[in-house]
Amino acid sequence: MTDLFSQLEENTQQQNKLNQAQQQIDQLTAQLIEYNYHYHNNNQSLVSDEEYDKLFRSLELLEKDYPQLRWNNSPTQMVGFSPKREFNQLAHQVPMLSLNNIFSDATASDEILRHRELLQFINRIQEGLNSENVEYIASPKYDGVAISLIYENGNLSYGITRGDGFTGEDVTANIKTIKNIPHRLNTAKPPQLFEVRGEVLIKTADFIKLNKSQQQLELKVYANSRNLAAGSIRQLDPKITATRPLHFFAYAISQNSDNTLCDTFYQQLQLLNELGFDTGSEFICKCNSFSELAKYYESMLDKRATMPFGIDGLVYKVNLLQLQQQLGFVMRAPRFAIAHKFPAEEKQSQIIDIQVQVGRTGALTPVAKITPVAVGGVIVTNATLHNQDEINRKDIRVNDFVMVRRAGDVIPEIVKVIHNKRPLNSQPFIMPSLCPVCASHVVKEEGETILRCSGGLVCAAQKKQTITHFASKLAMNIDGLGEKIVDQLVELELINNIADIYNLTVTELEPLERFGKKSASNLVAAINHSKNTTLNRLVYALGIRHVGEATAKELAKTFGNLDNLISASVTELVLIKDIGEVVAQAIVDFFAEAHNLEVIQRLLAVGVKYQQQSNQSKYHASISGKNFVVTGTLVNFSREQIKSTIEEFGGKVVTSVSAKTDYLLAGNEPGSKFDKAKQLEIKIINEDEFLTILGAENNATP
Repeated sequence: MTDLFSQLEENTQQQNKLNQAQQQIDQLTAQLIEYNYHYHNNNQSLVSDEEYDKLFRSLELLEKDYPQLRWNNSPTQMVGFSPKREFNQLAHQVPMLSLNNIFSDATASDEILRHRELLQFINRIQEGLNSENVEYIASPKYDGVAISLIYENGNLSYGITRGDGFTGEDVTANIKTIKNIPHRLNTAKPPQLFEVRGEVLIKTADFIKLNKSQQQLELKVYANSRNLAAGSIRQLDPKITATRPLHFFAYAISQNSDNTLCDTFYQQLQLLNELGFDTGSEFICKCNSFSELAKYYESMLDKRATMPFGIDGLVYKVNLLQLQQQLGFVMRAPRFAIAHKFPAEEKQSQIIDIQVQVGRTGALTPVAKITPVAVGGVIVTNATLHNQDEINRKDIRVNDFVMVRRAGDVIPEIVKVIHNKRPLNSQPFIMPSLCPVCASHVVKEEGETILRCSGGLVCAAQKKQTITHFASKLAMNIDGLGEKIVDQLVELELINNIADIYNLTVTELEPLERFGKKSASNLVAAINHSKNTTLNRLVYALGIRHVGEATAKELAKTFGNLDNLISASVTELVLIKDIGEVVAQAIVDFFAEAHNLEVIQRLLAVGVKYQQQSNQSKYHASISGKNFVVTGTLVNFSREQIKSTIEEFGGKVVTSVSAKTDYLLAGNEPGSKFDKAKQLEIKIINEDEFLTILGAENNATP
């Protein structure tokens, strides 16, 4: 009996440990996905490189110990972020991966201790090659935007962003406006296919000149050159891109149909120079040892402030291409290369005030208003304080003298307080318990440091994001009510919350910019059409934190109607598949706000209706429990419809073909997934065959 109790106690401890790991992994994954989204889609860095890498490494270690808890879309498995829908998407024939990072300890005087992570990289290379005689090419790590250029028979055919590393955005028209990118390779005998990888940036002098011009015209002054370069490359109008002083530095050849030209990476750089590309060759160095690389780092760190362009570190690559191939890749990065990041620059300033800003997702961020100070070539007047825990840890107060740095050379932050200069009457700063914008209750999830406004449907700071999400394709699917139209309608105060959408009229819309009679009529028709929806779409559209498309379906299936869901307790919610205490509490907090319930009642009052759902799933012997991959262009279904239909009958739609795939549903022009399915002998069906399968049991129809 004692052994039984011991075993039960051990099982309980293991389960508690597993639950704790799951919470940590969920929190880190969600944080990093949000940071990636802002960095890649909004050209914004919310945290420093050091902080990001610290979180990233913590997640890697947890996933190594608990691989079964890793998210499918974990940042440790991804490169970049999904391309924007506004651009055509192009697949990278050679994946455009990122580099792993190392840092140095500026406080250490000994070279080995100072550059410990660099020495570890060198040791890994030598062990992997079983040789101590390895030559490296060291070069600046440009603080810009990664771009791939495709040349066909010597002519520039495509310019593609990194995207998610496998698919990028077609920005060819914008790329062709950059003056130092050759439209034709400088050679009489160009290779049939030639792909160049490089970085688009704005040189420091050009950035300063542009900002002076903006000031004279009383226009917006740009915060930093990296974000401006990223935004310029992704303009929908190439004429705007052409007005920006963009510059391209080439740093690698990823495809060359004439493979006989180069044996080393250095020869590749020389070839790029000959073909008409700027490689920044004057800053590139050959190194043969740890000591030489460390000296190059120190030298470039000293030159950093006087460089003609922004750099945030260095890149080291094994020179011999044959050795690069031998070392290969690990996950999302090559083994033969590493990025050595620089520390951020620091300057002294004083805190004038601490204000709390509310972000588009409801996150409350304390921001210090400081006396203007030049940091890294930019005049800084605000610095992020991150959260209450960070304020407490650093003991930051109004009127304190502080050291300021630009985190990742982008977002200014407070490094430390100069305590011996603190005024005698200073008081600790406490974050508000109510949202400073809408007065809704502020909530803090277990295991999180971020405070959030719970008034998602009514908070003015979140309204644009809330409305755009509500109208999105997977939510209420209001065609024509995209981000720019939402911005316009909110700015004109025609919409203040999601319920206001249903009061819009053709008469109001027709005279507005971007509208005419037809487009106004189409939008109003789409709005009216969206009134008839499903419960899962409506729940997803409300934008409840952590409630994605899959969770919304589980909630709809379990509770059947909105009233049951609104009155659900945490205890009831955690019994549902894939819903833990954090998600359950977020749902309860959302419906506990009277403001949110009022907006929901307004939605129902203007005629929004949803289908009542049964908690009984349909069953289909040929579909239930099966994994489907969908590829190509479908005729009878949209992607959302086919996914919904498969899931309705117990199947699952996955994104990639593997040995676990049961069916490949192929439309027109299916692509590489079709070929892989044939190789793995996966059953391939078309739409007609899928409909036949559906009709084979219970007269099922989509």
